[in-house]
Amino acid sequence: MNSHLQQKLLLLRIEQKKQDMYRKAKSLGFTHPIVVTCSQELDELLNRYQRKVS
Repeated sequence: MNSHLQQKLLLLRIEQKKQDMYRKAKSLGFTHPIVVTCSQELDELLNRYQRKVS
């Protein structure tokens, strides 16, 4: 798979994870362990994206 396509797929996963986290935070609160885990997963996706584009 080419690099450009990988970046686009990663951006899509980032957007999906953000939306998932916001939905969970709205119902559970920002400090709930499930939301914190989701936030950490989002951080990892963002870090992976940053490494790819740097």
